[in-house]
Amino acid sequence: MRHAAGWIAAFMIGVTSVAVAQPMPQSMPSGADPATGARPGNEIGTGASQPFSNSSSNIGPQDTKSTIAPNLPSPNIGEGASPRRYLEAARTALLVGRTGEAQQALEMAETRALDRSVPLFQTGVPSKSPLVGEIQQALDALGRGDRAGAVRIVEAAIPHAE
Repeated sequence: MRHAAGWIAAFMIGVTSVAVAQPMPQSMPSGADPATGARPGNEIGTGASQPFSNSSSNIGPQDTKSTIAPNLPSPNIGEGASPRRYLEAARTALLVGRTGEAQQALEMAETRALDRSVPLFQTGVPSKSPLVGEIQQALDALGRGDRAGAVRIVEAAIPHAE
């Protein structure tokens, strides 16, 4: 009986310490909508959040100017497009200097390329897809400001995309 009482006491102390360690909710940002918590300029569900930018950024340390990545324009090809279509859109955007749209298209191509089946309990294993590696190289080049290099990498990746 004493043994059980000791376990119960230890359990209660553990529960109490966990409850005390819970972080207090942060206050809402200035001007936030009290009903939704959305910051000014952000309408939930519209995809039109602030800050907005037409230029690529926050790809790597060399081009990160803010802890908040801007909302980038999406390529006009539809949500369910294949990695190949997103890569083609990225190439077009890069060629005409729309780096924000190119970044968004590359990130969407990478997401589509990462769609795969994996064995149970191995979801944390990184993809070894060459296409994913090429897309990451293109993003890295874009992050360094090397548009021409990004175009070359995207053009080499397009034949590997489905």
